[in-house]
Amino acid sequence: MYKKILLTGVNGQVGHALQQAFLKETAFADLVVSLDRSQLDLTDQDAIRRAVQTIQPDLIINPAAYTAVDKAESEPELAYAINAAAPQVLAEEAAKVGARLIHFSTDYVYAGNKLGTYVEEDTTQPLSVYGKSKLAGEEAIRSVGLPHLIFRTSWVYGAYGKNFLKTILRLAAERDELRIVADQFGAPTSSTSIANAVLSVMSNWQNELTGTYHLVNAGQTSWHGFAVAIVEEYNRIQMAHGLPLLKASAENIQAITTQDYPTPAARPANSCLDCTKLVTDFSVRLPDWHAALITELQAIS
Repeated sequence: MYKKILLTGVNGQVGHALQQAFLKETAFADLVVSLDRSQLDLTDQDAIRRAVQTIQPDLIINPAAYTAVDKAESEPELAYAINAAAPQVLAEEAAKVGARLIHFSTDYVYAGNKLGTYVEEDTTQPLSVYGKSKLAGEEAIRSVGLPHLIFRTSWVYGAYGKNFLKTILRLAAERDELRIVADQFGAPTSSTSIANAVLSVMSNWQNELTGTYHLVNAGQTSWHGFAVAIVEEYNRIQMAHGLPLLKASAENIQAITTQDYPTPAARPANSCLDCTKLVTDFSVRLPDWHAALITELQAIS
């Protein structure tokens, strides 16, 4: 079905997970050209054009992004260059060579004030530079008019890279007590779950299917609930293997409010995304977030 696939951002969480997933699939292993930041600088639009024209892919997958949410408030130009301008150039070049595009966006395109889960058609109203830059990237891709899939995901983490999971494990190893925000809700989504879902979607992708989809692990929790689960499950795995436990226990993770932990960028209070459209169109359903967490922790332990 695919002759050549261009994969960007393989040093990032999702890009790395996709690269590993492709390597395990013999049908894809020899088709993928994987580029990291040193090989493809997404702030260099001419470099993007050269890469696409040289590789001549029939599918481009772009998980590369500027994801430093708070830092984006003081670096808006860089955030927009990577999250908005680069996707537009990728889409334009993909259209020229007849390729399709898979791109990743975020729950941060929403204000987070809805009661209940967000569906793809809900009004977007990003609160931060990061969210605004990601929404601009979505709109740029749509404006080109090529066959594309934009996957909005949330609270991405994994065994690889810097993320909330790794931060909690580090802090819980250093401290007796943690204080974690408990009034923001969403679905922690593992990079492995994302990669597996994308491979499944690729197998079922008909040309007439194009547009924006929510792609997150099932269920929902708060950041506090996620932290408690991380510590509980990590300690359970460690105990089963007779290995040292974390310094902080789940009982010593205090719930705090967003106001107790001010950040430069505002976060949506509700990041819960409805994935019904993904299930209906592609018959792809991601596992529950807690089950996915255990899988990632087993990869770390």
